[in-house]
Amino acid sequence: MDRAFERTKILTDHLLQSSPPSPVQTSLSSNACFNYTPPELSEKYAFDTKEMRRLIDGHHLEVRDRLFGMMSQSKLFNPRVRGGKVFVSPDYNQPMEQQREITLKRIDYLFDRGAFKGWLTEQGEEIELRKFASFEVFGIFDHSMGTMLAVHFFLWGGAVQVFGTKHHHNKWLRDTETHVVKGCFAMSELGHGSNVRGVETVTTYDSNTQEFVITTPCESAQKFWIGGAANHATHAIVFSQLNINGSNQGVHAFIAQIRDADGYLCPNVRIADCGRKIGLNGVDNGRIWFDNVRVPRENLLNSVADVSADGKYLSSINDPDQVHSCLLRFAAFLAPLTIGRVSIATSTVYISKAGLTIAIRYALTRRAFSLKPNEPEVLLLDYPSYQRRLLPLLAKTYAMSFASHYLKKLFVKRTPQSYKTIHIFSSAFKATFTWNNLHILQECREACGGQGLRTENHVGQWKAEFDVQSTFEGDNNILMQQISKALLAEYVAAKKRKKAFKGLGLEHMNKPCPVIPSQLTSTALRSSQFQMKALCLRERDLLNRFAAEISHYQAKGLSKEHAFNMSYQIAEDLGRAFTDRSIFQAFAEAEATLAASSLKDVLGMVRSLYGLICVEDDSFLRYGYLSVENAAAVRSEITKVCGELRPHALALVSSFGIPHAFLSPIAFNWIDANSWSSIQQ
Repeated sequence: MDRAFERTKILTDHLLQSSPPSPVQTSLSSNACFNYTPPELSEKYAFDTKEMRRLIDGHHLEVRDRLFGMMSQSKLFNPRVRGGKVFVSPDYNQPMEQQREITLKRIDYLFDRGAFKGWLTEQGEEIELRKFASFEVFGIFDHSMGTMLAVHFFLWGGAVQVFGTKHHHNKWLRDTETHVVKGCFAMSELGHGSNVRGVETVTTYDSNTQEFVITTPCESAQKFWIGGAANHATHAIVFSQLNINGSNQGVHAFIAQIRDADGYLCPNVRIADCGRKIGLNGVDNGRIWFDNVRVPRENLLNSVADVSADGKYLSSINDPDQVHSCLLRFAAFLAPLTIGRVSIATSTVYISKAGLTIAIRYALTRRAFSLKPNEPEVLLLDYPSYQRRLLPLLAKTYAMSFASHYLKKLFVKRTPQSYKTIHIFSSAFKATFTWNNLHILQECREACGGQGLRTENHVGQWKAEFDVQSTFEGDNNILMQQISKALLAEYVAAKKRKKAFKGLGLEHMNKPCPVIPSQLTSTALRSSQFQMKALCLRERDLLNRFAAEISHYQAKGLSKEHAFNMSYQIAEDLGRAFTDRSIFQAFAEAEATLAASSLKDVLGMVRSLYGLICVEDDSFLRYGYLSVENAAAVRSEITKVCGELRPHALALVSSFGIPHAFLSPIAFNWIDANSWSSIQQ
């Protein structure tokens, strides 16, 4: 109560501008009106922000800048003047139908200007990295636009590329690239989302007409959340169980036309709207029912399996066990489609960058409370509590940037042998980056106070727009459990073969177990060597614990699947441990490539902060890796590093290279942006 009374008195004294009693009463001058001062006038840059941008963007800076400029120049992108600056962003207050129509017009505008040339008809690492760079830009403007393009190119177009063969490529890819065909991806159903193997749509073959017949046999089999289906898509990739002569061959993919060239539904296709959502209302999500829809035999995407004209099932994957054969074909189908998760993970990092840029710029110009009467109020970012809230998230975003580079390189250099590795890393990073993004946006929203609630200031609206990422292209919790299953498989295989661990960064398992000193100095806590050892220790121990717990349940008679379900908590901890270590490793390796410079010094502080917040995780106390004293030392060191990074905050967010037009009014002259004259304009 005494503490509460003291805090209340301090706040009351401040509000009343009263000072402690003194022998001589002095009159207080009235506060002068607040004036906006650009942070660039007082904040100094200790390194070249352009060089830092080249490092964290990694590739195709000129493509990004060209697309930013392309969108800034058109009235389709809703330019408006606020505080003497032009900003572009969607009007989220429009009715849902208007949002959808303007999204399509913006996409057509980009098509007309060649933004997607070669995306499906050219091959190679350069074109794939160009696509990733483009999606990172599109998402900053509007997640709906980015999602519609991802469905069209990565899901529909990617499925035709990967599941199809030459005649599919010749027939569909160029028309997709020029938007003559508008594709959607009909995988999820009302009754099955993450469990794709369980979809209930059924396809049979009619050898008399050489056609497949696609049927929605029950309400739970309706295709649900299909982006583009409600209004615009002309064709769909339909995932369905394939039944040949009474035998189920598992899930296969078919091309089905759902609308004609005039936009009318095709016969025996029913479509309903999914309705308004908490965000992403520029995407026309739809529900689809197929009432014995007939498609030509060649519309089966047959890179893995085919059906002959007379109805014989043919597969490039054969196994005496029919169930196992179906599973192998299914895995072959889905392995290349990790591009969706890669795209989500990498583009999400850019939203975190934009949110932090807005919040930190605002915190460098907004003041609140003075420490003494008649003194200027304090900048928000000069409060240690504000530094503690925002700067660790800035470090996390830098770490995600370097990890996303690793993931993109892994993907563009893929081989059939690397699909499993890509699946594991894309699942880990997609789940972690999207969770991190929601946390970052929430903290930025709160750090901006009431201004964070305004749609025009983005951070609050982006929370709703990007919330969906935690469940589409795989529920994050399920993805993290899949990672642990994969790690367990590596563990069992290594022990069974009595060979060293190789791949997935697990080589540290072959070395002696790291030991954390009983007392940790500031120098040790900040070193990349200590931080890596601590993260490896946690991952190593949790993998051993997980394997032991699964064995314990199996020894009691439980099946492997049941044992895994019983061990879900340690499985999730292991998934996070693997991901944290992988992200940190990517960051540390990038830092190690730099020559000595002021840029490397600052980046080293950012890496130190990221490593420290990883080690601050409560699992280090829960499993006993850190003593209570060492955990307190970690927490204290984080506060110190935040203070040291404070002078570099503006330079670090400026290095993201996001044009001012794609930020928001509170990132700049928020006083003029909210003035009466601004309203009159």
